[in-house]
Amino acid sequence: MIKISEKRLLQLKKNFKGKRIAIIGDMMLDIYFWGDVKRISPEAPVPVLEVENEFYRFGGAANCALNIASLKGKAEPIGVIGYDNYGTIFNSLLSEQSISHHGIIEDDTRPTTAKTRVIADSQHIVRIDKESKQIINQLMQNKILDYIKSIIKDLDGIILQDYNKGVLSAPLIAQVIELANKNKKLVTVDPKFNNFYEYKNVTVFKPNRKEAEDILGMKIKTDADISFAGNTLLKKLNAKNILLTLGEGGIAVFEKGKPEKHMPTKARKVADVSGAGDTVISTLTMALAAGANIYEASYLANYAGGLVCEEVGIIPIEIEKLFDTVIQENKWVT
Repeated sequence: MIKISEKRLLQLKKNFKGKRIAIIGDMMLDIYFWGDVKRISPEAPVPVLEVENEFYRFGGAANCALNIASLKGKAEPIGVIGYDNYGTIFNSLLSEQSISHHGIIEDDTRPTTAKTRVIADSQHIVRIDKESKQIINQLMQNKILDYIKSIIKDLDGIILQDYNKGVLSAPLIAQVIELANKNKKLVTVDPKFNNFYEYKNVTVFKPNRKEAEDILGMKIKTDADISFAGNTLLKKLNAKNILLTLGEGGIAVFEKGKPEKHMPTKARKVADVSGAGDTVISTLTMALAAGANIYEASYLANYAGGLVCEEVGIIPIEIEKLFDTVIQENKWVT
């Protein structure tokens, strides 16, 4: 069991402030239409939604940026959006949240990734995705790498947030990791299937249970399965640490040359798991940048993921809520 004293927690909280974290990956816009259905269309046997509310939120890697900002860090989102209306809205949201837009590159050959959710009477009726899954062109990759090079000295960490939407190509991944390691910057990864084994030599690699099962071709059910999966990935990827998230099973942490550690979930009631993975990788990276060891960082990330699961919708973790909750539940630790 991980124990962190209140004094240590308060020091880490203080150290969170001002940490500059680059988030490289697939930027998305989440769009919501809320309303009521009171009739069926005369044109086709489909419900007619009378829209009462319409709003926009960050999705994908952009949600990581929002979590970093909510944890009092300085977020540097780096990715590609389209030269379109959704791209304009995306940039407006960055301005509203006082998040840097300098690493956001417009590409007129692809759309801004947008996911529109239509909700009636609290029921999700349909989702409409507008996106390109093609790898971004070489010009875009060069612009991203050039921008990272221009700020690398000032960064405290890098998150690679992959949603298989084309921003993180194999060559770009290798170049970013090499640059980060050369400059002794921590790199954390939230992977997807396509580039899974491209993320070698990173600080922390964080797959969830399904991602690990898919890539290893096995079911992860028992403690022995968890141990095999984590240690296999640790070796194959040459990562310093593997953090395997297990949903209701909590998380398992694997560090080179040390025994694995399991932490139970901290969600007291689960209302919505959307965005929890973004919160976990963001909190983990901020904690490591603040001087936490991998177990302290995983402990805080586990709590953060549990807290956001208790709320409906995709919401970022707030630094005060995170540390107040952890301190209250660990009063007995000295």
